Amino acid sequence: MSTPARYTLTLRCPDRVGIVAAVTGFTAGFNGWIVEAAQHADAQSGLFFLRQEIRAESVPFGVDELRQRFEKEVATPLGMTWQIRDPEAPHRVVVMCSKQDHCITDLLHRWKTHDLKFDLRCVISNHDDMRGITEWYGVPYHHVPVDKHNKQPAFDRVSKICADEDAETVVLARYMQIMPPELCAKYDGKMINIHHSFLPAFIGAKPYHQAHERGVKLIGATCHYVTAELDAGPIIEQDVCRVGHSQDPDELVRRGRDVERNVLSQGLRYHLEDRVMRYGNKTVVFA
Repeated sequence: MSTPARYTLTLRCPDRVGIVAAVTGFTAGFNGWIVEAAQHADAQSGLFFLRQEIRAESVPFGVDELRQRFEKEVATPLGMTWQIRDPEAPHRVVVMCSKQDHCITDLLHRWKTHDLKFDLRCVISNHDDMRGITEWYGVPYHHVPVDKHNKQPAFDRVSKICADEDAETVVLARYMQIMPPELCAKYDGKMINIHHSFLPAFIGAKPYHQAHERGVKLIGATCHYVTAELDAGPIIEQDVCRVGHSQDPDELVRRGRDVERNVLSQGLRYHLEDRVMRYGNKTVVFA
């Protein structure tokens, strides 16, 4: 039995008395059915965050009117930054990868089986290795080589492809190139990366080798939003696994790949379901 369609409302505003009453009162005014709700007040920033799911069939008018009414009656008076996601309009996603296949194949499978629900527009890669598996899933594949001496033409083409596909979200599924500042800015809060380390430790290249040299007992992975500062964007999701002195770097890499797959898919799920609310370099995640 499928889950009934839901509108997802997310908002952020200065904290004050009466916010929840205003939002729930608005929904109750048209007999709207709230099926999930979460909220958080951040004392340090003075901000209030809220997420609600409203059963679509309980709303007696279309999404455009719902948005217009909410803006006029609630959002504007309370100074809210907000959005209402239409369940009939899933995120348009472009996935980028390089040679390593564990994250891209996992995402392709989850997309195909509807474990993750999004509109996969295409895959972009700086290598041609993942073309076969991508096209087997029926997904367009763009091979965009990157000249290490002049990377700008490649990123200009990446930017054009994403624009042509009207991408809302860009996922770096082990795309092993540093994104230029202009693309980071264009997709601020919309570009997701998986880093094979428990950030902020071991940033940059070969973190498992760095971890092995340090003799750590836990290795992990971090899903985060991309910013112009390398591996320093707001964190969405993290996880770890235990290792010991007997494992060499190759074994750490093997174990780490399982963590990377799970962390990326979970972080992307939170993003697709509008459960992540960013402020500054932090996030509120209504898991």
